[in-house]
Amino acid sequence: MRVLAIALIIGLLLAVPGSAQQPSEKLGTVNFPTSCNSAAQTEFSRAVALLHSFWFSYAIKGFEATVQADPSCGIAYWGAAVARLGNPLAGAPPAKDVELGAATVAKGKSVGAKTQRELDYLAAIETFYKDYDKVDHRTRAQNYEKAMEALAARYPQDREAAIFYALALNVTLNPNDKTYANQLKAAAILEKVFAEQPNHPGVAHYLIHSYDFPPIANKGLDAARSYAKIAPSAPHAQHMPSHIFTRLGYWQESIDTNRASVEAAKDELRQAKLEAGSYNALHAMDYIEYATLQLVKDKEAKAVVDEVRRTEKIDTEHFAAAFAFTAIPARYALERRQWGEAAELTLHPKSLSWQKFPQAESILWFARGLGAARGGNVASAKVDLARIEALRDSMTAAKNTYWAGQAEIQRLAVASWIARAEGRNDEALALLRQAADAESATEKHPVTPGAIQPAREMLGELLLELNQPAKALAEFEASQRTDPNRFHGLAGAGRAAELAGDRERARKYYGELLARARTADSERPELKQAKAFLAK
Repeated sequence: MRVLAIALIIGLLLAVPGSAQQPSEKLGTVNFPTSCNSAAQTEFSRAVALLHSFWFSYAIKGFEATVQADPSCGIAYWGAAVARLGNPLAGAPPAKDVELGAATVAKGKSVGAKTQRELDYLAAIETFYKDYDKVDHRTRAQNYEKAMEALAARYPQDREAAIFYALALNVTLNPNDKTYANQLKAAAILEKVFAEQPNHPGVAHYLIHSYDFPPIANKGLDAARSYAKIAPSAPHAQHMPSHIFTRLGYWQESIDTNRASVEAAKDELRQAKLEAGSYNALHAMDYIEYATLQLVKDKEAKAVVDEVRRTEKIDTEHFAAAFAFTAIPARYALERRQWGEAAELTLHPKSLSWQKFPQAESILWFARGLGAARGGNVASAKVDLARIEALRDSMTAAKNTYWAGQAEIQRLAVASWIARAEGRNDEALALLRQAADAESATEKHPVTPGAIQPAREMLGELLLELNQPAKALAEFEASQRTDPNRFHGLAGAGRAAELAGDRERARKYYGELLARARTADSERPELKQAKAFLAK
Protein backbone atom coordinates (compact mmCIF):
# COMPACT_ATOMS: atom_id res chain seq x y z
CA MET A 1 0.00 0.00 0.00
CA ARG A 2 2.83 2.41 0.82
CA VAL A 3 4.46 1.75 -2.58
CA LEU A 4 1.14 2.54 -4.26
CA ALA A 5 0.87 5.76 -2.26
CA ILE A 6 4.38 6.81 -3.30
CA ALA A 7 3.52 6.14 -6.94
CA LEU A 8 0.40 8.26 -6.55
CA ILE A 9 2.44 11.10 -5.04
CA ILE A 10 4.89 11.01 -7.95
CA GLY A 11 2.06 11.15 -10.45
CA LEU A 12 0.32 14.01 -8.69
CA LEU A 13 3.44 16.08 -8.21
CA LEU A 14 4.49 15.81 -11.84
CA ALA A 15 1.11 16.30 -13.52
CA VAL A 16 -0.30 19.55 -12.13
CA PRO A 17 -0.64 22.71 -14.20
CA GLY A 18 1.13 25.86 -13.06
CA SER A 19 -0.62 27.88 -10.39
CA ALA A 20 1.48 30.95 -9.77
CA GLN A 21 -0.20 33.75 -7.84
CA GLN A 22 -2.64 35.81 -9.87
CA PRO A 23 -2.46 39.63 -9.68
CA SER A 24 -5.74 39.86 -7.75
CA GLU A 25 -4.77 37.18 -5.22
CA LYS A 26 -3.78 38.44 -1.77
CA LEU A 27 -2.22 35.88 0.54
CA GLY A 28 0.32 37.93 2.48
CA THR A 29 4.11 37.89 2.26
CA VAL A 30 6.28 34.86 3.01
CA ASN A 31 10.09 34.76 2.89
CA PHE A 32 11.19 31.12 2.65
CA PRO A 33 14.28 30.94 0.39
CA THR A 34 15.17 27.58 -1.15
CA SER A 35 17.82 26.11 -3.44
CA CYS A 36 15.22 25.51 -6.18
CA ASN A 37 15.12 27.42 -9.46
CA SER A 38 13.41 30.79 -9.66
CA ALA A 39 10.16 29.48 -11.19
CA ALA A 40 9.90 26.84 -8.47
CA GLN A 41 10.72 29.42 -5.79
CA THR A 42 7.76 31.54 -6.90
CA GLU A 43 5.40 28.56 -6.74
CA PHE A 44 6.87 27.43 -3.42
CA SER A 45 6.48 30.81 -1.73
CA ARG A 46 2.84 31.00 -2.78
CA ALA A 47 2.22 27.44 -1.56
CA VAL A 48 3.73 28.21 1.85
CA ALA A 49 1.51 31.29 2.12
CA LEU A 50 -1.51 29.08 1.36
CA LEU A 51 -0.29 26.58 3.95
CA HIS A 52 -0.04 29.29 6.61
CA SER A 53 -3.71 30.16 5.98
CA PHE A 54 -4.75 26.49 6.22
CA TRP A 55 -5.82 26.38 2.57
CA PHE A 56 -4.50 22.86 2.35
CA SER A 57 -5.88 21.62 -0.97
CA TYR A 58 -4.56 24.67 -2.78
CA ALA A 59 -1.26 24.47 -0.92
CA ILE A 60 -0.76 20.87 -2.05
CA LYS A 61 -1.44 21.94 -5.65
CA GLY A 62 1.08 24.72 -5.18
CA PHE A 63 3.77 22.31 -4.00
CA GLU A 64 2.91 20.04 -6.93
CA ALA A 65 3.45 23.02 -9.26
CA THR A 66 6.78 23.64 -7.52
CA VAL A 67 7.98 20.15 -8.41
CA GLN A 68 6.78 20.55 -11.98
CA ALA A 69 8.87 23.71 -12.25
CA ASP A 70 11.90 21.99 -10.69
CA PRO A 71 11.75 18.18 -10.26
CA SER A 72 14.86 18.31 -8.05
CA CYS A 73 13.15 20.64 -5.53
CA GLY A 74 13.00 18.23 -2.60
CA ILE A 75 11.80 20.85 -0.11
CA ALA A 76 8.47 20.94 -1.98
CA TYR A 77 7.76 17.45 -0.63
CA TRP A 78 8.24 18.81 2.89
CA GLY A 79 5.52 21.39 2.21
CA ALA A 80 3.13 18.82 0.76
CA ALA A 81 3.72 16.53 3.75
CA VAL A 82 2.91 19.36 6.18
CA ALA A 83 -0.22 20.19 4.20
CA ARG A 84 -1.36 16.55 4.41
CA LEU A 85 -1.75 17.03 8.17
CA GLY A 86 -4.67 19.37 7.55
CA ASN A 87 -5.55 21.60 10.48
CA PRO A 88 -3.10 20.35 13.12
CA LEU A 89 -5.14 21.96 15.89
CA ALA A 90 -8.21 19.90 15.01
CA GLY A 91 -6.71 16.56 16.03
CA ALA A 92 -5.50 13.55 14.11
CA PRO A 93 -5.82 13.70 10.31
CA PRO A 94 -7.65 10.93 8.43
CA ALA A 95 -5.66 7.71 8.04
CA LYS A 96 -5.49 8.07 4.25
CA ASP A 97 -3.88 11.51 4.59
CA VAL A 98 -1.35 10.18 7.09
CA GLU A 99 -0.40 7.44 4.65
CA LEU A 100 -0.11 9.93 1.79
CA GLY A 101 1.93 12.24 3.99
CA ALA A 102 4.35 9.47 4.91
CA ALA A 103 4.71 8.57 1.23
CA THR A 104 5.35 12.22 0.41
CA VAL A 105 8.18 12.36 2.95
CA ALA A 106 9.66 9.17 1.52
CA LYS A 107 9.58 10.62 -1.98
CA GLY A 108 11.17 13.85 -0.75
CA LYS A 109 14.01 11.89 0.83
CA SER A 110 14.58 9.96 -2.40
CA VAL A 111 14.68 13.19 -4.41
CA GLY A 112 16.93 14.76 -1.81
CA ALA A 113 17.74 18.41 -1.27
CA LYS A 114 20.67 20.64 -2.13
CA THR A 115 21.19 22.13 1.33
CA GLN A 116 21.43 20.74 4.85
CA ARG A 117 18.71 23.14 5.97
CA GLU A 118 16.23 21.70 3.50
CA LEU A 119 17.17 18.16 4.49
CA ASP A 120 16.59 19.14 8.12
CA TYR A 121 13.08 20.38 7.30
CA LEU A 122 12.28 17.02 5.69
CA ALA A 123 13.73 15.19 8.69
CA ALA A 124 11.61 17.28 11.06
CA ILE A 125 8.29 16.48 9.39
CA GLU A 126 9.37 12.84 9.12
CA THR A 127 9.26 12.63 12.92
CA PHE A 128 5.51 13.16 12.76
CA TYR A 129 4.92 10.40 10.22
CA LYS A 130 7.45 7.90 11.54
CA ASP A 131 5.79 4.69 12.78
CA TYR A 132 2.35 6.25 12.29
CA ASP A 133 0.84 2.77 12.29
CA LYS A 134 2.33 2.00 15.71
CA VAL A 135 2.66 5.27 17.63
CA ASP A 136 -0.33 7.39 18.69
CA HIS A 137 -1.01 10.82 17.20
CA ARG A 138 -0.17 12.92 20.28
CA THR A 139 3.18 11.24 20.81
CA ARG A 140 4.11 11.84 17.18
CA ALA A 141 2.96 15.47 17.45
CA GLN A 142 5.21 15.91 20.50
CA ASN A 143 8.12 14.35 18.62
CA TYR A 144 7.52 16.83 15.80
CA GLU A 145 7.44 19.74 18.26
CA LYS A 146 10.85 18.72 19.62
CA ALA A 147 12.20 18.40 16.08
CA MET A 148 10.96 21.88 15.19
CA GLU A 149 12.45 23.29 18.38
CA ALA A 150 15.83 21.84 17.37
CA LEU A 151 15.44 23.13 13.81
CA ALA A 152 14.62 26.65 15.00
CA ALA A 153 17.63 26.57 17.34
CA ARG A 154 19.93 25.32 14.56
CA TYR A 155 18.86 28.13 12.22
CA PRO A 156 18.15 31.12 14.49
CA GLN A 157 17.84 33.53 11.55
CA ASP A 158 15.26 31.32 9.80
CA ARG A 159 11.97 32.92 10.74
CA GLU A 160 9.93 30.18 9.05
CA ALA A 161 11.47 27.59 11.35
CA ALA A 162 10.48 29.74 14.33
CA ILE A 163 6.95 30.21 13.00
CA PHE A 164 6.36 26.50 12.40
CA TYR A 165 7.82 25.74 15.84
CA ALA A 166 5.34 28.17 17.41
CA LEU A 167 2.50 26.40 15.62
CA ALA A 168 3.77 23.04 16.91
CA LEU A 169 3.71 24.43 20.47
CA ASN A 170 0.03 25.23 20.04
CA VAL A 171 -0.67 21.75 18.72
CA THR A 172 0.84 20.06 21.79
CA LEU A 173 -0.54 22.38 24.46
CA ASN A 174 -2.10 20.88 27.56
CA PRO A 175 -5.78 21.93 27.64
CA ASN A 176 -5.74 21.66 31.43
CA ASP A 177 -2.76 24.01 31.86
CA LYS A 178 -4.13 27.31 33.11
CA THR A 179 -0.70 28.96 32.99
CA TYR A 180 -0.90 28.74 29.18
CA ALA A 181 2.80 27.88 29.05
CA ASN A 182 2.94 26.61 25.47
CA GLN A 183 0.66 29.32 24.17
CA LEU A 184 2.62 32.17 25.73
CA LYS A 185 5.92 30.67 24.61
CA ALA A 186 4.56 30.48 21.06
CA ALA A 187 3.21 34.03 21.28
CA ALA A 188 6.59 35.40 22.42
CA ILE A 189 8.24 33.85 19.37
CA LEU A 190 5.55 35.12 17.02
CA GLU A 191 5.35 38.65 18.41
CA LYS A 192 9.05 39.10 17.64
CA VAL A 193 8.52 38.00 14.03
CA PHE A 194 5.30 40.04 13.72
CA ALA A 195 7.29 43.20 14.46
CA GLU A 196 9.67 42.30 11.63
CA GLN A 197 7.14 40.87 9.16
CA PRO A 198 3.74 42.51 9.76
CA ASN A 199 2.35 41.14 6.48
CA HIS A 200 3.15 37.49 7.22
CA PRO A 201 -0.05 35.37 7.18
CA GLY A 202 1.20 32.61 9.46
CA VAL A 203 2.40 34.95 12.19
CA ALA A 204 -0.94 36.74 12.53
CA HIS A 205 -2.82 33.44 12.21
CA TYR A 206 -0.88 31.58 14.89
CA LEU A 207 -0.91 34.56 17.24
CA ILE A 208 -4.70 34.35 17.21
CA HIS A 209 -4.52 30.67 18.11
CA SER A 210 -1.95 31.38 20.83
CA TYR A 211 -4.20 33.97 22.48
CA ASP A 212 -7.50 32.11 21.97
CA PHE A 213 -8.10 31.74 25.72
CA PRO A 214 -10.23 33.99 27.97
CA PRO A 215 -7.55 35.51 30.27
CA ILE A 216 -5.22 36.42 27.39
CA ALA A 217 -7.63 36.95 24.47
CA ASN A 218 -7.29 40.74 24.50
CA LYS A 219 -3.61 40.32 23.58
CA GLY A 220 -4.74 38.89 20.25
CA LEU A 221 -6.76 41.88 19.04
CA ASP A 222 -3.97 43.37 16.91
CA ALA A 223 -3.42 40.08 15.12
CA ALA A 224 -7.17 39.53 14.76
CA ARG A 225 -7.68 42.92 13.16
CA SER A 226 -4.69 42.41 10.85
CA TYR A 227 -5.03 38.85 9.56
CA ALA A 228 -8.06 39.26 7.29
CA LYS A 229 -6.38 42.28 5.68
CA ILE A 230 -3.12 40.38 5.20
CA ALA A 231 -4.66 37.43 3.35
CA PRO A 232 -8.18 38.42 2.21
CA SER A 233 -8.22 35.78 -0.53
CA ALA A 234 -8.05 32.91 1.99
CA PRO A 235 -11.36 31.78 3.57
CA HIS A 236 -9.67 30.81 6.83
CA ALA A 237 -8.04 34.22 7.14
CA GLN A 238 -11.48 35.81 7.04
CA HIS A 239 -12.73 33.44 9.74
CA MET A 240 -9.85 33.39 12.23
CA PRO A 241 -10.28 36.91 13.68
CA SER A 242 -13.63 35.78 15.06
CA HIS A 243 -11.85 33.48 17.52
CA ILE A 244 -10.67 36.57 19.38
CA PHE A 245 -13.86 38.56 18.74
CA THR A 246 -15.91 35.69 20.19
CA ARG A 247 -13.68 35.42 23.25
CA LEU A 248 -14.24 39.11 23.94
CA GLY A 249 -17.95 39.18 23.08
CA TYR A 250 -17.51 41.37 19.98
CA TRP A 251 -20.47 39.76 18.24
CA GLN A 252 -21.01 41.97 15.21
CA GLU A 253 -17.32 41.88 14.30
CA SER A 254 -17.46 38.10 14.49
CA ILE A 255 -20.51 38.01 12.22
CA ASP A 256 -18.94 40.33 9.66
CA THR A 257 -15.64 38.49 9.36
CA ASN A 258 -17.31 35.08 9.19
CA ARG A 259 -19.70 36.19 6.46
CA ALA A 260 -16.65 37.10 4.39
CA SER A 261 -15.19 33.68 5.17
CA VAL A 262 -18.37 31.89 4.09
CA GLU A 263 -18.43 33.73 0.77
CA ALA A 264 -14.75 32.99 0.13
CA ALA A 265 -15.29 29.29 0.87
CA LYS A 266 -18.35 29.13 -1.38
CA ASP A 267 -16.46 30.89 -4.14
CA GLU A 268 -13.79 28.19 -3.92
CA LEU A 269 -16.48 25.54 -4.51
CA ARG A 270 -17.98 27.50 -7.39
CA GLN A 271 -14.60 27.67 -9.07
CA ALA A 272 -14.19 23.92 -8.61
CA LYS A 273 -17.77 23.39 -9.88
CA LEU A 274 -18.65 21.30 -6.85
CA GLU A 275 -22.31 20.93 -5.93
CA ALA A 276 -21.78 20.49 -2.23
CA GLY A 277 -21.51 22.35 1.03
CA SER A 278 -18.13 23.60 2.21
CA TYR A 279 -16.76 22.43 5.55
CA ASN A 280 -14.91 25.75 5.80
CA ALA A 281 -18.19 27.60 5.26
CA LEU A 282 -20.02 25.43 7.80
CA HIS A 283 -17.34 26.11 10.40
CA ALA A 284 -17.71 29.87 9.88
CA MET A 285 -21.51 29.53 9.93
CA ASP A 286 -21.36 28.01 13.42
CA TYR A 287 -19.55 31.13 14.61
CA ILE A 288 -22.17 33.29 12.86
CA GLU A 289 -24.96 31.32 14.53
CA TYR A 290 -23.42 31.72 17.96
CA ALA A 291 -22.94 35.47 17.53
CA THR A 292 -26.32 36.27 15.98
CA LEU A 293 -28.11 34.52 18.84
CA GLN A 294 -26.25 36.65 21.39
CA LEU A 295 -27.53 39.77 19.60
CA VAL A 296 -31.08 38.34 19.43
CA LYS A 297 -30.92 38.32 15.65
CA ASP A 298 -33.02 35.19 15.69
CA LYS A 299 -34.31 35.61 12.15
CA GLU A 300 -30.76 35.76 10.84
CA ALA A 301 -29.93 32.72 12.95
CA LYS A 302 -32.92 30.88 11.46
CA ALA A 303 -31.61 31.59 7.95
CA VAL A 304 -28.33 29.89 8.87
CA VAL A 305 -30.18 26.87 10.26
CA ASP A 306 -32.27 26.62 7.11
CA GLU A 307 -29.18 26.64 4.91
CA VAL A 308 -27.60 23.90 7.02
CA ARG A 309 -30.72 21.78 6.71
CA ARG A 310 -30.68 22.19 2.92
CA THR A 311 -27.09 20.95 2.76
CA GLU A 312 -27.11 17.24 1.92
CA LYS A 313 -23.52 16.79 0.73
CA ILE A 314 -20.20 18.16 1.91
CA ASP A 315 -16.95 18.71 0.03
CA THR A 316 -14.90 16.91 2.70
CA GLU A 317 -16.08 14.72 5.59
CA HIS A 318 -14.24 16.90 8.06
CA PHE A 319 -14.82 17.05 11.82
CA ALA A 320 -15.52 20.79 11.57
CA ALA A 321 -18.43 20.06 9.22
CA ALA A 322 -19.88 17.33 11.44
CA PHE A 323 -19.57 19.62 14.46
CA ALA A 324 -21.37 22.46 12.70
CA PHE A 325 -24.14 20.18 11.46
CA THR A 326 -25.11 19.32 15.05
CA ALA A 327 -24.06 22.51 16.84
CA ILE A 328 -25.95 25.04 14.70
CA PRO A 329 -29.47 23.60 15.16
CA ALA A 330 -28.70 22.88 18.83
CA ARG A 331 -27.65 26.46 19.49
CA TYR A 332 -30.69 27.83 17.68
CA ALA A 333 -33.14 25.83 19.80
CA LEU A 334 -31.38 26.11 23.16
CA GLU A 335 -30.42 29.79 23.07
CA ARG A 336 -34.08 30.62 22.33
CA ARG A 337 -35.14 28.29 25.17
CA GLN A 338 -37.31 26.27 22.82
CA TRP A 339 -37.08 23.04 24.79
CA GLY A 340 -39.56 21.10 22.69
CA GLU A 341 -37.73 22.03 19.51
CA ALA A 342 -34.41 20.91 21.01
CA ALA A 343 -35.89 17.60 22.14
CA GLU A 344 -36.89 16.76 18.55
CA LEU A 345 -33.54 17.41 16.85
CA THR A 346 -32.20 14.70 14.53
CA LEU A 347 -28.89 13.94 12.85
CA HIS A 348 -28.47 15.67 9.51
CA PRO A 349 -27.38 14.92 6.85
CA LYS A 350 -27.98 11.19 6.91
CA SER A 351 -25.27 10.68 4.29
CA LEU A 352 -22.49 11.78 6.65
CA SER A 353 -20.37 9.03 8.24
CA TRP A 354 -21.44 9.94 11.76
CA GLN A 355 -19.61 6.98 13.29
CA LYS A 356 -16.39 8.89 12.59
CA PHE A 357 -17.50 11.85 14.68
CA PRO A 358 -18.84 10.75 18.09
CA GLN A 359 -17.83 14.11 19.60
CA ALA A 360 -20.15 15.84 17.13
CA GLU A 361 -22.99 13.36 17.56
CA SER A 362 -22.91 13.83 21.33
CA ILE A 363 -24.00 17.45 20.81
CA LEU A 364 -27.26 16.21 19.34
CA TRP A 365 -28.07 14.02 22.34
CA PHE A 366 -26.99 16.75 24.74
CA ALA A 367 -29.38 19.22 23.12
CA ARG A 368 -32.17 16.65 22.99
CA GLY A 369 -31.57 15.67 26.60
CA LEU A 370 -31.58 19.25 27.85
CA GLY A 371 -34.68 20.03 25.84
CA ALA A 372 -36.53 16.98 27.09
CA ALA A 373 -35.51 17.39 30.74
CA ARG A 374 -36.23 21.12 30.90
CA GLY A 375 -39.43 20.59 28.93
CA GLY A 376 -40.69 17.97 31.39
CA ASN A 377 -40.23 14.79 29.32
CA VAL A 378 -37.98 12.91 31.73
CA ALA A 379 -38.38 9.52 30.04
CA SER A 380 -37.10 10.88 26.75
CA ALA A 381 -34.27 12.72 28.50
CA LYS A 382 -33.10 9.47 30.08
CA VAL A 383 -32.89 7.84 26.65
CA ASP A 384 -30.78 10.75 25.42
CA LEU A 385 -28.62 10.53 28.55
CA ALA A 386 -27.89 6.87 27.85
CA ARG A 387 -26.77 7.74 24.34
CA ILE A 388 -24.36 10.40 25.68
CA GLU A 389 -22.94 7.83 28.09
CA ALA A 390 -22.41 5.32 25.27
CA LEU A 391 -20.61 7.89 23.13
CA ARG A 392 -18.49 8.97 26.10
CA ASP A 393 -17.48 5.37 26.73
CA SER A 394 -16.61 4.78 23.07
CA MET A 395 -14.40 7.87 23.04
CA THR A 396 -12.75 6.80 26.28
CA ALA A 397 -12.01 3.39 24.79
CA ALA A 398 -10.57 5.09 21.69
CA LYS A 399 -8.35 7.26 23.96
CA ASN A 400 -10.12 10.37 22.69
CA THR A 401 -9.64 11.83 26.14
CA TYR A 402 -10.55 15.47 25.58
CA TRP A 403 -13.85 14.80 23.85
CA ALA A 404 -14.73 12.01 26.26
CA GLY A 405 -14.34 14.64 28.98
CA GLN A 406 -16.62 17.03 27.11
CA ALA A 407 -19.23 14.29 26.77
CA GLU A 408 -19.00 13.70 30.52
CA ILE A 409 -19.73 17.39 31.13
CA GLN A 410 -22.76 17.04 28.85
CA ARG A 411 -23.85 13.92 30.75
CA LEU A 412 -23.61 15.68 34.10
CA ALA A 413 -25.66 18.62 32.85
CA VAL A 414 -28.46 16.49 31.42
CA ALA A 415 -28.47 14.30 34.54
CA SER A 416 -28.75 17.46 36.64
CA TRP A 417 -31.84 18.72 34.84
CA ILE A 418 -33.39 15.26 35.02
CA ALA A 419 -32.81 15.32 38.79
CA ARG A 420 -34.36 18.78 38.96
CA ALA A 421 -37.41 17.58 37.01
CA GLU A 422 -37.80 14.73 39.48
CA GLY A 423 -37.51 17.02 42.51
CA ARG A 424 -34.03 15.87 43.57
CA ASN A 425 -32.79 19.43 43.91
CA ASP A 426 -29.68 18.87 46.02
CA GLU A 427 -28.50 16.19 43.61
CA ALA A 428 -29.27 18.47 40.67
CA LEU A 429 -27.12 21.23 42.15
CA ALA A 430 -24.26 18.86 42.93
CA LEU A 431 -24.27 17.42 39.41
CA LEU A 432 -24.38 20.79 37.69
CA ARG A 433 -21.67 22.23 39.92
CA GLN A 434 -19.52 19.24 39.04
CA ALA A 435 -20.17 19.94 35.36
CA ALA A 436 -19.32 23.63 35.75
CA ASP A 437 -16.10 22.92 37.61
CA ALA A 438 -15.04 20.34 35.01
CA GLU A 439 -15.75 22.80 32.20
CA SER A 440 -13.76 25.51 33.97
CA ALA A 441 -10.81 23.13 34.31
CA THR A 442 -10.52 22.57 30.55
CA GLU A 443 -10.31 24.83 27.51
CA LYS A 444 -12.62 24.89 24.54
CA HIS A 445 -11.50 23.27 21.31
CA PRO A 446 -10.73 25.65 18.40
CA VAL A 447 -13.55 24.08 16.39
CA THR A 448 -16.21 25.72 18.53
CA PRO A 449 -16.97 29.37 19.31
CA GLY A 450 -18.14 28.30 22.75
CA ALA A 451 -20.00 25.68 24.73
CA ILE A 452 -23.39 24.74 23.34
CA GLN A 453 -24.67 25.80 26.77
CA PRO A 454 -22.07 26.96 29.34
CA ALA A 455 -22.36 24.79 32.42
CA ARG A 456 -21.76 27.61 34.91
CA GLU A 457 -24.43 29.70 33.24
CA MET A 458 -26.83 26.77 33.62
CA LEU A 459 -25.82 26.49 37.28
CA GLY A 460 -26.86 30.11 37.74
CA GLU A 461 -30.22 29.35 36.12
CA LEU A 462 -30.76 26.36 38.39
CA LEU A 463 -29.94 28.42 41.47
CA LEU A 464 -32.48 31.01 40.33
CA GLU A 465 -35.12 28.30 40.02
CA LEU A 466 -34.27 27.20 43.55
CA ASN A 467 -34.69 30.74 44.92
CA GLN A 468 -31.01 31.32 45.64
CA PRO A 469 -30.46 34.56 43.67
CA ALA A 470 -27.32 35.74 45.50
CA LYS A 471 -25.54 32.47 44.73
CA ALA A 472 -26.93 32.56 41.20
CA LEU A 473 -25.49 36.03 40.68
CA ALA A 474 -22.03 34.82 41.69
CA GLU A 475 -22.20 32.04 39.10
CA PHE A 476 -23.45 34.32 36.33
CA GLU A 477 -20.67 36.80 37.05
CA ALA A 478 -18.10 34.00 37.01
CA SER A 479 -19.50 32.83 33.68
CA GLN A 480 -19.24 36.34 32.26
CA ARG A 481 -15.53 36.40 33.03
CA THR A 482 -14.91 33.49 30.65
CA ASP A 483 -17.82 34.03 28.23
CA PRO A 484 -18.36 37.81 28.20
CA ASN A 485 -21.47 39.44 26.78
CA ARG A 486 -23.45 36.24 26.34
CA PHE A 487 -27.16 37.04 26.21
CA HIS A 488 -28.25 34.59 28.91
CA GLY A 489 -25.25 35.43 31.06
CA LEU A 490 -26.26 39.09 31.15
CA ALA A 491 -29.97 38.33 31.45
CA GLY A 492 -29.35 35.86 34.26
CA ALA A 493 -27.06 38.25 36.13
CA GLY A 494 -29.65 41.02 35.85
CA ARG A 495 -32.47 38.81 37.08
CA ALA A 496 -30.38 37.37 39.93
CA ALA A 497 -29.34 40.85 41.06
CA GLU A 498 -32.95 42.03 40.89
CA LEU A 499 -34.20 39.13 43.02
CA ALA A 500 -31.29 39.55 45.44
CA GLY A 501 -32.30 43.18 45.96
CA ASP A 502 -29.16 44.59 44.35
CA ARG A 503 -30.81 47.22 42.17
CA GLU A 504 -27.54 48.84 41.11
CA ARG A 505 -26.12 45.65 39.64
CA ALA A 506 -29.50 44.74 38.18
CA ARG A 507 -29.58 48.04 36.32
CA LYS A 508 -26.02 47.49 35.15
CA TYR A 509 -26.62 44.03 33.70
CA TYR A 510 -30.06 44.77 32.29
CA GLY A 511 -28.66 47.92 30.69
CA GLU A 512 -25.83 45.96 29.09
CA LEU A 513 -28.31 43.35 27.88
CA LEU A 514 -30.50 45.92 26.13
CA ALA A 515 -27.48 47.69 24.66
CA ARG A 516 -26.23 44.43 23.17
CA ALA A 517 -29.69 43.67 21.79
CA ARG A 518 -30.29 47.08 20.23
CA THR A 519 -30.21 45.56 16.72
CA ALA A 520 -32.41 42.59 17.67
CA ASP A 521 -34.83 41.34 15.03
CA SER A 522 -36.90 39.33 17.51
CA GLU A 523 -38.35 39.58 21.01
CA ARG A 524 -37.49 37.40 23.98
CA PRO A 525 -39.02 37.27 27.48
CA GLU A 526 -35.71 38.32 29.02
CA LEU A 527 -35.74 41.58 27.05
CA LYS A 528 -39.26 42.37 28.23
CA GLN A 529 -38.18 41.66 31.80
CA ALA A 530 -35.17 43.96 31.51
CA LYS A 531 -37.23 46.77 29.98
CA ALA A 532 -39.87 46.45 32.70
CA PHE A 533 -37.27 46.69 35.46
CA LEU A 534 -35.48 49.67 33.94
CA ALA A 535 -38.79 51.46 33.44
CA LYS A 536 -39.51 51.42 37.18
